Amino acid sequence: QVQLVESGGGLVQPGDSLRLSCAASGIMVGTSHMNWFRQAPGKERDFVGRILNGGAGTDYADSVKGRFTISRDYAKNTAYLQMNSLQPEDTAIYYCNVFFRGKEYWGQGTQVTVSS
Repeated sequence: QVQLVESGGGLVQPGDSLRLSCAASGIMVGTSHMNWFRQAPGKERDFVGRILNGGAGTDYADSVKGRFTISRDYAKNTAYLQMNSLQPEDTAIYYCNVFFRGKEYWGQGTQVTVSS
């Protein structure tokens, strides 16, 4: 059974940083592409970025490139989304996502609110 559990969201001010975590069970984060999405109120769920399996690198949406960084900890079997220079438009529920053996799995999401 694959489970993804996000944590680390909260209320921050513009310019602040947050690190989100996605703890995985049932899969190995090192052998899976780990994806991050976000959904703002009234909007569709959008791709944020991903870390590719086997150390093949990362890629990001243009809107977060240079501010967000995705990484993983093999020992903790956890993926991370480091978010710097947060802006109000980054306010959303953030989800991690993985495809495994032909199925797609989502975490429950964690709320990030950026407001002064």
